[in-house]
Amino acid sequence: MATEITQASPRPMRADARRNYERLLAEARTAFTAHGTDASLEDIARRAGVGIGTLYRHFPNRTALMSAVFQGEVDGLLTRSRELLASPEPCRALVDWLRAIVAHASTYRGLSRALMAAQTDEASALSRCSLPMREAGSRLLGRAQQAGAVRADVGISDLMQLTNAISLAVEQSPDDPELADRLLMLTLSGLKAVPSDG
Repeated sequence: MATEITQASPRPMRADARRNYERLLAEARTAFTAHGTDASLEDIARRAGVGIGTLYRHFPNRTALMSAVFQGEVDGLLTRSRELLASPEPCRALVDWLRAIVAHASTYRGLSRALMAAQTDEASALSRCSLPMREAGSRLLGRAQQAGAVRADVGISDLMQLTNAISLAVEQSPDDPELADRLLMLTLSGLKAVPSDG
C-alpha cells in the first residue's frame, strides 16, 4: 500500500530545484506582464540566474510555463466563481465573473490568443487550466438560464470564446478603458432570453 502511494505522488523537489522553479515563475510573470506571452524564454532563464536547459526541465514548453504562471490567478477566478454562486442576481453574477476573466486575460498581451487556441487543443497545459474555468462558468451560466435571464441555447464554450475575443480586443485598444464593459454589455444583450408571448 505504501509503495503504491509513493508511486502515485510526485517526488518532492530538492531545495535548489524548488528555488529555481520559483525564480523562473517570478521572472516569467514579470516578463509576460511587461512584454506579453511571447517574451524571450532565454531572457527569463537568464534573469532567473539559470540556463535555458533548467527552464525546460521544469517547463517543457512555453505553454507549460504560461499555465504555471497563470495557475494562481485561475485559482482566484475559481474562488470568485464560487462566491458568485450565492449571488441573488444570477445574471449579474455571470457578467461579474466574465468581467473578472477579461481583466485577468488583458493583463498579459498574448494570453487571450493562447487561451482561444487552447480551446481546441485538449493536450495543452493551458487547456487543463481552462477546464475548471469552463466548469465554473457552466454553473454560473446554468443559474442565469434557470432564472430566465439568459437564453437556453447559450453554451459555455461559446461564451468563453466570446470572453477571450473581448480580451483580445481590449489588448489591441489600450487607449479605450471602457471597451471591455461596452463589449460585455453588447454580448449580454445577445444572451438575454426573449420573453415568450402569452
